[in-house]
Amino acid sequence: MPPARAVPLFSPELRRGLGRLLALTLLLTVGLVARPAQAAVTNLVSNPGVEQVGTDGFPTCWEKSGQGDNAFTIGTTADAHSGGKALKIAITALNSGDRKAMMLENGQCAPRVSVGSQYDLSVYYKSTTAANAMTLFRHDTQAGWQYWLDPATLPATTAWAHKTVRTPPIPANTDQITWGVSIYGVGTLITDDYAMYGAVTAPATPKGCTDATGCTKGKWAVMPYQATVRGIHSVVLNNGKVLLVAGSGNDPNAFAAGTFKTAVYDPANGTFTNVATPVDLFCSGHVQLSDGKVLVMGGNKDYPSADGTVGYKGLKNSYIFDPATNKYTRVNDMLAGHWYPSATMLGNGDIISLGGLGEDSTGTTTTDYFSAAQKKWLPMDQTKQTWAWWGLYPSMVLMQDGRLFYTGSHTFGNGLPGTGASIYNYGAGTITDVPGLQNKDERDQSMSVLLPPAQQQRVLTVGGGNGDTGATAGRSTDIIDLKAASPRYQPGPLLPQGTLTGGAPQTGDQGKMYVSLVALPDGTVFETGGGMHNRADPVFEASIFDPTTNTFKSGMATDPVPRTYHSSAFLLPDGRVMAVGDNPGNATFDTRISIYSPPYLFKGARPQIKTVANTNWAYGSTQRITTDSAITRASLIRPAAVTHSSDPNQRFVELPLSIKGTNTIDLNVTSNPNMAPPGWYMLFVHNASGVPSVAKWVKLG
Repeated sequence: MPPARAVPLFSPELRRGLGRLLALTLLLTVGLVARPAQAAVTNLVSNPGVEQVGTDGFPTCWEKSGQGDNAFTIGTTADAHSGGKALKIAITALNSGDRKAMMLENGQCAPRVSVGSQYDLSVYYKSTTAANAMTLFRHDTQAGWQYWLDPATLPATTAWAHKTVRTPPIPANTDQITWGVSIYGVGTLITDDYAMYGAVTAPATPKGCTDATGCTKGKWAVMPYQATVRGIHSVVLNNGKVLLVAGSGNDPNAFAAGTFKTAVYDPANGTFTNVATPVDLFCSGHVQLSDGKVLVMGGNKDYPSADGTVGYKGLKNSYIFDPATNKYTRVNDMLAGHWYPSATMLGNGDIISLGGLGEDSTGTTTTDYFSAAQKKWLPMDQTKQTWAWWGLYPSMVLMQDGRLFYTGSHTFGNGLPGTGASIYNYGAGTITDVPGLQNKDERDQSMSVLLPPAQQQRVLTVGGGNGDTGATAGRSTDIIDLKAASPRYQPGPLLPQGTLTGGAPQTGDQGKMYVSLVALPDGTVFETGGGMHNRADPVFEASIFDPTTNTFKSGMATDPVPRTYHSSAFLLPDGRVMAVGDNPGNATFDTRISIYSPPYLFKGARPQIKTVANTNWAYGSTQRITTDSAITRASLIRPAAVTHSSDPNQRFVELPLSIKGTNTIDLNVTSNPNMAPPGWYMLFVHNASGVPSVAKWVKLG
């Protein structure tokens, strides 16, 4: 029997007003929402306490939303933080998707926003599950309403808790946003007393440009020395150095002599440390483990026979490279040989490897599974098999629900049968075609990237050709929203065209393969390198892709060194981009190193991360940092492990801000390890002009 309730001393309307006044007073007094003095003091949320209801009995300016296969209820409850009503969502059974109550997407209810400005959002909540997230949508004046991001995850709590988060700068072409709290697990979520206040106004123009050309195009510098090994595989280590793996370096004579090479390059002083290399790791797979060591799998057992009747053969060998000692240590063999295998980390830190050629030179259909806890490849009876052929270096991107998205990017020849892209559920053993990929048989050494931020779950696939047929590489790009109920690729903007050796411009549909895509700390993607034909015709072109507008900014400075087959580009911890490699059809190899300084490095002083309270971060935690100046955005970027236009683990994870005082910031860490698999990340912050800090290293998980 419920306890007796006291007779109210005030009317419901007066109680609601006093409750809101008290809540606002607490926010301003305790500092839960910190705003500059000039910021707006009007709550931009319509019906923030959900007290006003419409004829359907649901709060006005709010709507029931969500997707997927689940059993749920959405309504109001008298268990309110203030007033007499709160929103209540209960999921009783869940196969997929989520449920949420969102502000209505219309001109009267959705808060108005200004491009480049930031806003503090807050909500009171209770939940029986940790599967909750604040969810934002934005209205693009050209493309309409679309998902923006989940800026914070909310832990379970039986008592009322308060969450505040600052949005990133409002993207271009955005005039309104809506938001709410979603629940994506079985349980109950109650929310009340929403608030949204203007926090930071965007600067009218970027300030402090030190170089007009640099500010618009960026600049390349070719180092006055060359690499001591062929940079076929590149891994950025958590000490800021770069692991360059060549093995035999695509040189049959080196293979015959047993000359296998690896070096550790230090960008800070231009030095190289040679590393003893046990076998031919040429065209192996590699991925960084959660402890910062590098798992290297497979490689080259033998080159093709002289008569061409037998092709490359894959190794079963596997090693762990330790950056602390610069040594390889052998672990147990894989189940099958893999030459050109994939390597994708799962949310639990385990590794799945697929594809490549086996010990007998035929396609490997065996799935190999590495247990992070046991530090070994699992035996056959513990590894789930589909016996599917995934091709060579299949790009397998981890999705937020733990499944793998095969993007269609691969190496050599045609795409896979069917649509050329698919979703692979390792646990269920299912493979589902994903439609929409253009020219699926001409995506050889295209590249795919999980667009910033990872929370949006959008993948961009760029360029590609067909090394077997010699087809001219194309300009096609494709974008997919993996959060959609039925994901499918949509055509993206055409890849900008460049010039060929000698200055001849590309024409028509001429694009490039061997392309590199690098997620930058300002949330854009740098596109560089490539060639128009198989191991021939380097293309000199670079651009920056903006995920908020789905457009390429063409005309970036171009790498003066050709970058075709066996080339890579990747982000350094200081915010610059390093490019290595070029192995044209005449069997030469370019060992020059190029470094690109993006435009943001010419736009004034860089903010600095002064302190990081803790460098070991737990999922769902709040981490405090201090900076030397105001910042508008923070992110975690996973360090590169790239080869052959393939780095499926590359990701930029948004760290929504809670401002706690002058240059004291709390960062909200995702609670979903599938969004950011465990390991070392580069922590960047940037200011209102988009200028990033030098990264600090933090360990997640």
